[in-house]
Amino acid sequence: MSVQPLHDDGDRNPRTMEEARTFVKYVESLFMPWNIDALVDGFTDDCVVRFGTVPEFRGRDALRSFFIARRAKQKGYRLKKQIRTLMNDTMTNVWDGEWEDADSGLAMRGFGVEVWIMRGGKIAIWEAAFNVGRAHRSSSLADLLR
Repeated sequence: MSVQPLHDDGDRNPRTMEEARTFVKYVESLFMPWNIDALVDGFTDDCVVRFGTVPEFRGRDALRSFFIARRAKQKGYRLKKQIRTLMNDTMTNVWDGEWEDADSGLAMRGFGVEVWIMRGGKIAIWEAAFNVGRAHRSSSLADLLR
């Protein structure tokens, strides 16, 4: 399998909303199926990841382990990402994903928001907040506040 770069326009960050939209859609495509090599290559060597309740971690080796663990847990992962903002070196996007939990077999769904701080055309800081629950099951505000 060949590794494709996340951004093929040199080593610069996206400068327009169209470039940012293209970048986000390309990242989305790397999750279906999981292309861990290309995903990791899209981050700086010294990247910082703050992903939900996972303790902060740094560097590509830790990132690779994280993606490998997620791939094992999230069977049939389907993902949609949409760019929301681009300002200087910072991009935000929202995502909606569905998968089968590998341990329980339950259909799962997640929604979230991500902030990417870019450096040299790669993600240097990745922050994500999200909610996850069983797919095809509605939650009320009261359910969320329990």
